[in-house]
Amino acid sequence: MKTGLAALIHPKSNDEFFASYLKNLPFVVHANQAHLLPLTELPFLQSLKVLLKSWPAAIQAHLPDVRDEASSIDTTPKDAQKLFDNGMGLLFNEAQSLSPVLQMWIEDMRKDLGLSSLTYGRCLIYATPDGKGTAAHFDQNINFVVQVHGTKKWWIAPNHHVDNPMTRHTMGQACDPELMSYINAPLPIEMPEEAELFELHAGSVLFVPRGSWHMTEAQGDALALNFTFTAPTWIDLFSAALRSRLALSPEWRETADGVSDPARQDEAERKFDYLLSTLVADIPNWRAGEILGATEF
Repeated sequence: MKTGLAALIHPKSNDEFFASYLKNLPFVVHANQAHLLPLTELPFLQSLKVLLKSWPAAIQAHLPDVRDEASSIDTTPKDAQKLFDNGMGLLFNEAQSLSPVLQMWIEDMRKDLGLSSLTYGRCLIYATPDGKGTAAHFDQNINFVVQVHGTKKWWIAPNHHVDNPMTRHTMGQACDPELMSYINAPLPIEMPEEAELFELHAGSVLFVPRGSWHMTEAQGDALALNFTFTAPTWIDLFSAALRSRLALSPEWRETADGVSDPARQDEAERKFDYLLSTLVADIPNWRAGEILGATEF
């Protein structure tokens, strides 16, 4: 069984994909049926009815006020069908827990993409009722959509408002404080006019770039399997290395006493300044290869 990026995007090549990936552009392949059979023929993906009978955990139902995971409830497989029939989209999280096949695809794709071993990879299954979909938003992750049943329209637009977001945001909802600290422009409340339309049918595969604005709508009931990768940033790799390095020092491991006591605050700041000076002296000796050697191998 072929797995990984090449199998997912066949008959297009990895070089064609990376030409789009490196520019943070969408990438689509239509009617890739044969190479996707190991995925689309998984027993629990044969229909929503079968999936609900197979699912062992809670299911997320998107409420009609926002139509997004930003406004959702957890429900049982027994009640999920009723909610779906009433126009609510369903999200099945961590679907790879049902299938060693999906686990293998996730790991092979992660390696093919060159992502860190610290990447959080998972499979999501979206069941979307006719005429419904997901509200406009962007994600902090890398996402591949495999349309299993039905037709689904995707509108995708470049994000000129924030580069490389580290959190998810849905239009019209409250913005994460950290995200607000590095946005380039006020966030919109409507999809940008330059949005490009992609219509997915059974067998279509769509790559949704990290941070791109997107929204969806099903044409008839639809079922899709997503491979989602939340990869560490350079910040995350450096932070992991920094903590590991500082943890070797008994002084850095001391309790941070006095930081909120006016009578001892000066002493606390002197101690902290000393520790920072030792870090400044040590950092010039750090090398990227040593850090990556610790996180990747």
